[in-house]
Amino acid sequence: MEEFVKQSWLYDFYGDLLTDHQKEIYEAYVMENLSLAEIAQEYDISRQSVFDLIKRVDNTLNEYEEKLHLVERFIEIKEKVKEIENCKNLEEARKMAENIIELL
Repeated sequence: MEEFVKQSWLYDFYGDLLTDHQKEIYEAYVMENLSLAEIAQEYDISRQSVFDLIKRVDNTLNEYEEKLHLVERFIEIKEKVKEIENCKNLEEARKMAENIIELL
């Protein structure tokens, strides 16, 4: 998975668990694509502080995913739903739906 997409999904699933300050800085870097220097200037902090905070947030989001696997399960379920669209009959679709329910 592309790194930007991974960061975005992790943030979508776990971003509410971050502090407001962490969210602001992370969004500026990942979503708005601002440089470390631009963020540092905007928030009146050092470039190193911005770098450290982004690394910490990345690690935190990855730790949440390692423990909860919400993004992983979401992707699995999304793929299973796509498979239902290709089912040739109702029985096959029911089996796929049962697989999805088990994942939940």
